[in-house]
Amino acid sequence: MDKKQKIIAAALEEFQTNGVEKTKVSDIVKRAGVAQGTFYLYFPSKLALMPELARIMVGKTLERIEQDVTKKEDFHSKLHQLIESTFSLTKEYRGIFAIIYTGLAASDYLQQWELIYEPYYEWMTAFLEQADKQATIRLPLPATRFAKLAIGLIESAAEQTYLYDSGSEQEACKTIADTYVFLTRTLCADKPASF
Repeated sequence: MDKKQKIIAAALEEFQTNGVEKTKVSDIVKRAGVAQGTFYLYFPSKLALMPELARIMVGKTLERIEQDVTKKEDFHSKLHQLIESTFSLTKEYRGIFAIIYTGLAASDYLQQWELIYEPYYEWMTAFLEQADKQATIRLPLPATRFAKLAIGLIESAAEQTYLYDSGSEQEACKTIADTYVFLTRTLCADKPASF
């Protein structure tokens, strides 16, 4: 692991243990085993780590979705699996997501969000365009716009369940089903949504 990766890993551990506010750069470099000056070669402040952490999580999200969703054959099964995978990841990494949102909101790095999410938007756009081309769905908007809205809806539902609500499995199952029904009714207005 190179020094930059050590700093990122150490920062994540420190943020999880102490929170973003209480974590000091000196804590991060001590855990990473690097000099404080080395930290500043890569990052101007501890909040500058947030886009890197967000990139890592978007990468994990895409990796999980590509792994889980490509196993399914039809669009409806893939969409349902996409929603389930997003919920599963949000549950698994809820602490990290909370750190990223807190850190990005408290810094000037929130503007980078769209760039960080670009690979995910591209994947979702291709997924939707393929289904539209096969006449499985009828896109009510251009695919790029709908991709952003769909990702936002799915992630918001997962975050509401695991970051803000009780996070019960019963509630998660209901919200997964509701999210699926909402998206399929929007995309398949002429076909009933069921799963």
